[in-house]
Amino acid sequence: MAEHVLVTGGAGYIGSHACKALARAGFVPVAFDNLSTGWAEAVKFGPFVQGDLMDRARVDEAFARFRPVAVMHFAALSLVGESMRDPGLYWRINLGGALNLFEAAVAAQCRNIVFSSTCATYGDQDGVMLDEGCEQRPINAYGASKRAIEDMLVNFGQAYGLNHVIFRYFNVAGSDPEGEIGEQHRPETHLIPLMLEAIEGKRPALTLFGTDYPTPDGTCVRDYVHVTDLADAHVLGLKRLLDGQGNGVFNLGTGRGFSVREVITHAGAVTNRPVPVVEGPRRPGDAAALVSGSVRACEELGWRPERSDLRQMITDAWRWSQSPGYSE
Repeated sequence: MAEHVLVTGGAGYIGSHACKALARAGFVPVAFDNLSTGWAEAVKFGPFVQGDLMDRARVDEAFARFRPVAVMHFAALSLVGESMRDPGLYWRINLGGALNLFEAAVAAQCRNIVFSSTCATYGDQDGVMLDEGCEQRPINAYGASKRAIEDMLVNFGQAYGLNHVIFRYFNVAGSDPEGEIGEQHRPETHLIPLMLEAIEGKRPALTLFGTDYPTPDGTCVRDYVHVTDLADAHVLGLKRLLDGQGNGVFNLGTGRGFSVREVITHAGAVTNRPVPVVEGPRRPGDAAALVSGSVRACEELGWRPERSDLRQMITDAWRWSQSPGYSE
């Protein structure tokens, strides 16, 4: 009988791709989502529980009903700018939700957690290839809340034997190549879908938030990883825990950074259309450059970011934006 895995945020962009990867690997993913940013239409690979992590009783019900062998925890508020304007919201929702989830997991004797963390825990360390040993010094409440949840997991491991794999990942892009699910947010804040919307005339232009950063062309530099490669890594992390190989922390990226202007150039080449652009001021909380060292994930998990070529990521995202499943 297939084992169940509780996937918080399973109706969201990354969570739905993780559910597909889990189903492909022989698990039954149970998507737990309040649909504040997720889409019910994206739940296609297992049962759906509509619920909020702040509702402890609802979380307990999900554990009692499905008896999962593990949890993949994606659900969180994740907008850097919003976290700068309203840090209390991020501390309350992200920390409170994680606390309810981990306490419920311990009570249900589910002791394996795969946690979606972020490179934002490292803060702004320009010119550094960020690996797992780099100091964590987040510069916004989003990154700080994720760092605190990492610490919470360590404490719960010491006290209750809760096992964990933590993934700190960089900019996620692309869409499911089969076209079943894809990237869409309310509101949309990610560079590649915003850029594609500008190309299609669904918004007047793409705004460059800051053109005076200490980078080769003045725009922010980011490391992009394909969402399907990211989902595959989470399955590998889960198997590590179920095999009893111990806790682990892994960066997920490619080690290659692209500036915003470079992404725009690639998008124009993929779509054969111009990208309308306007320049704007910097956004508070944005780091100048974030590039991953992901050697540990490759060596210890056997992970291979095979689809994480920038042109491929834009191609897959463009295909999804033209598909019947995409909602404007």
